[in-house]
Amino acid sequence: MKINEMIQQIRSGAFDTQFLDIYGETETPKNRFTDACEAFKNLFGDLDNIRIFSAPGRTEIGGNHTDHQHGRVLAGSVNLDVIAIVSETDQSVIHIKSAGYDMDTVDINSLSVQPKETGRSSALIRGVCAAFRQNGKKIGGFDAYTTSNVLKGSGLSSSAAFEVLVASILNGLFNDASVSPIDLAKYSQFAEREYFGKPCGLLDQMASSMGGFTYADFMDPANPVVEKVAVDVHRNGYTLCVVDTGGNHANLTQDYADITLECRAVSNALGVDFLRDADQERFYREMADLRKSCGDRAVLRAFHFFHEDQRAVKQFEALKNDWFDEFLRLVNASGNSSFENLQNLYSTSNTAEQGLVLALCLTKEFLDGDGACRVHGGGFAGTIQCYIPNERFSAYKTMIESVFGKDSCIPIMVRPVGGYEFR
Repeated sequence: MKINEMIQQIRSGAFDTQFLDIYGETETPKNRFTDACEAFKNLFGDLDNIRIFSAPGRTEIGGNHTDHQHGRVLAGSVNLDVIAIVSETDQSVIHIKSAGYDMDTVDINSLSVQPKETGRSSALIRGVCAAFRQNGKKIGGFDAYTTSNVLKGSGLSSSAAFEVLVASILNGLFNDASVSPIDLAKYSQFAEREYFGKPCGLLDQMASSMGGFTYADFMDPANPVVEKVAVDVHRNGYTLCVVDTGGNHANLTQDYADITLECRAVSNALGVDFLRDADQERFYREMADLRKSCGDRAVLRAFHFFHEDQRAVKQFEALKNDWFDEFLRLVNASGNSSFENLQNLYSTSNTAEQGLVLALCLTKEFLDGDGACRVHGGGFAGTIQCYIPNERFSAYKTMIESVFGKDSCIPIMVRPVGGYEFR
C-alpha cells in the first residue's frame, strides 16, 4: 500500500475499531496518524509497502524500585505512545526521522558499540539491531517517520517506548512477528544498557512490550515470569492520571545510584548479591549490625524492598479477584513506604525543591481518604500517580494545575496491547 492509499484508509475509518480499543477514541488518533503519514510523504516521497507501528509508554503500578533487586513489579502500558510510519527498503541502512529531532541513520552492517552515540537515539536503534542479530533474528533496512506523545520526563518511559517500537518494526518487517514480547523487551533493555549507556531494569521495556496490566517476577531476570490481568480503572469508578510536578532532573544520577548501592550493601552484608535472595529473618535479627555497617537509610531502603516486593504480589491478587478497594489501599501503602523508607520523594542535595511531596500532600487533602496516590517511577523529581474518583476528576485537575501549571495533570488509560502493528 502506498502512502496516499494509507492516508485514505485512515480517513475512511479503516482503523477506527483499533483506535477505539487502544486510545479510547477515534478522531484524535485519526488526525495524528494522517499527519504522520503526510510528514513521511514529505520526507521520503509516495513510497510503497507502507506499514504503521506503535509502542506505548508505561506506568508503574506497584513495585517501586524492586526490579533492580530481582523483585516483583506491576506495571501497565498506557494510551500515550510512539507511532511510526514505515517502509521497508532494499538498502542496509535504517533512516528514522523523529518529529522535532534530526534524522538518525544507522548502517546495519556496522553494529558494534559507537561511544560517540552514547545517550543518543541512534545508539538505541543500533543496539536493538545488534540484539536481534546476536539472537539469530533477521534485520534489514527501512525508512520511518515517528512521532510521540509520551512526554519526556513524565516518568512514562519514552525511551523504552522508542526501543520497543524499533524492535516491533524489525519483528514485523523481517521476522513475521515471531519474536515474543518478552524477547523484544530483553532486546530493548540490551540496547539501553549496552549501547545507550543507561543501566536499567527490565520493567519499562516489559510493560511497553507486553501491554495491559502486567505482573512480572524478576527472580531470574533472564527468564522473568510474566502474567497479565484485565482491569478497567474507569469502570471501577476512578480516573488514573499522573501529575508532572516540573521538577529538575539534572544532578539526580547519584540519588538514583545510591538506592541500588545501598540495597547492595545490605544484601552483601547478608551474604547475597540481591535483596530478593536475602534471608529476611536474618535481616531483622542482624539489624543492629547492619545499621553500623551500612547506615540507617540503607536499612530502611532494604525494609522498603522486602515489603514492596510482597505488596506487588498482593496488588496483583487484588486485581485478579476484583478487590479494587484493597488494591487502592495497597497503592497508598506503596506510596507511604516510598516516602518514609525508600526516601525518593526529594533529593537531600536540593531540599528547597519538593514538588512531589507537595503534589502528594495536596492530592491526599483533596481525596480525603478516597482514591489513592503515590510517587511514580524513579522519584526525586517528576511525577506522582493518582486514582481520582471519576466525578471529581475535573475539580482535581483544576486544583492541581493551579499549582503545577496547565496540562500538568495527564489522564491516562491502560491500553490492552504493547508493541503493535496496525493492519
